[in-house]
Amino acid sequence: MLERGKMDRDLVEFVVIDQLVPKEHLLRKIDAAVDFTQLYEMVEPLYCEDNGRPSIDPVVLFKMVLIQHLYGLPSLRRTAEEVSANNCYRWFLGYPLQEETPHFSTVSYNFRHRFTEETVDRVFAWILDEVAKAGYLSPKAVFIDGTHIKANANTKKQMKEQIPAAARHYAKELMEEVNADREAHGKKPFDDDNDPPASPRKHKDNTSKKKLARRKKQGFRTVTKSTTDPDCGLFVKGEHKRQFAYEAHTACDKNGFVLETVVTPGNVHDSVAFDEVYDKVTENFPQVEAVVADAAYKTPHICKKVFGDGRVLSTAYKRPKEKESPEHSSGGHPSRHINYNTDSDHPCQSPFRPGKQGVNQSSLCFHCHKDRHTGQHTHHTYQSVLTV
Repeated sequence: MLERGKMDRDLVEFVVIDQLVPKEHLLRKIDAAVDFTQLYEMVEPLYCEDNGRPSIDPVVLFKMVLIQHLYGLPSLRRTAEEVSANNCYRWFLGYPLQEETPHFSTVSYNFRHRFTEETVDRVFAWILDEVAKAGYLSPKAVFIDGTHIKANANTKKQMKEQIPAAARHYAKELMEEVNADREAHGKKPFDDDNDPPASPRKHKDNTSKKKLARRKKQGFRTVTKSTTDPDCGLFVKGEHKRQFAYEAHTACDKNGFVLETVVTPGNVHDSVAFDEVYDKVTENFPQVEAVVADAAYKTPHICKKVFGDGRVLSTAYKRPKEKESPEHSSGGHPSRHINYNTDSDHPCQSPFRPGKQGVNQSSLCFHCHKDRHTGQHTHHTYQSVLTV
C-alpha cells in the first residue's frame, strides 16, 4: 500500500534545544572543556561602562569565529548563515530557535576595530596556558615553517611600486667580526661605508644595460602590488602559477600546538621572517632547547643567532649546486667519473657500489653480506679506480 509522506510543516511542538544536539557532538566537548567566561576579563576594558547601546555578547563573537575555523567555512557571511540555520551552532552560542543571530558585519567590525592584535594574543596565550596546565604542551623542541594562504585578489589588477630595500640581516655584526679578524692578523679594517676591495682578477661583466641601470637605484627595489589588496604579495614558486597570497610563519611544538604566528606578504622569504617568529616564541617559552626548520632557514645569520643563544638548530642538508660537465650530460656525477675494475671470479657478478670513493681503494661488495654465524666476509673485493 502506497503511503504518501506527511507535510506537517505548520505543526507546533515544544522541544528543548539541548535535545537537538547529539551527545557526542564536538561543540559539546569544547563547551565542557573550555571556560569561555574568562574572555570577559580580557575584553572588558574595550567597552564603555555607562554609554552606548547594549552590545552583543563578546563570547558569542569569539565562538562564531571558532565555528568558522573548526568547520572550514570560507567567510563570516557564510558563517552567519550557517549559525542561523544550524541548531547545534545555536545551542553553542546560547541562542534560542526564534532569536535572530548576529549579522556577519557585526562580527567583522568588532574584530577589525574593537578587538586589537594584543587582545587576540592574550586569548591565544590563555589557551596555551590551559593546554600547558593539562600537560599537553612540550615547547622544548620548536618546529618553524611558513604556509602560503591565497589572497582574495585578482592577479590582473596590479601595479609596480618601488620600496626601500630591506637591510641585510647580520650585516653590521658580520662587518665587525671581519674587521676584528683582520686586525688580529695585522691588516687594515674595512670602512663601514665601503665594500671590501674586489679581487685583482678581472672577470668579464655580461650584465645587460637594463640591469646596470636598475642597480644604480641603490636602496630601492621594485615589487608587484595588488590594487585590490595592497597588503598581500605576489607569490611564485616552482610550477605554481603567479598569485597574490599571504604567508603564515608558524612555530609549533611536537604535539602540533601553535606557539606563535607571524603573517607577512606572500613574497617575503621564510628566512626573513624567522627573526620575528623566533624572538617571540623564545620570549614566551624560554625553555626552548632546539629549533627544527627546513633548508630555507639554513643561513649564516640564523645559524649564528640560534647557536649563539645556546640552542640547537636542526635543519635539512642542502646539496650544493654544481655545473654539469658537457661530457657527462646524460646523468651521473656532474664533475667526476668513476670506473670500477672487478675480479672475474666474483661470486655474485653484480654491480659494485663502494662505501667510500678513493683511488685504488679496496671496498666490500654491496650485494654480498657478512656471515652472521662466523662473522667473516666470504666474498672477494673490488678495486675501485677514481678518474677525475
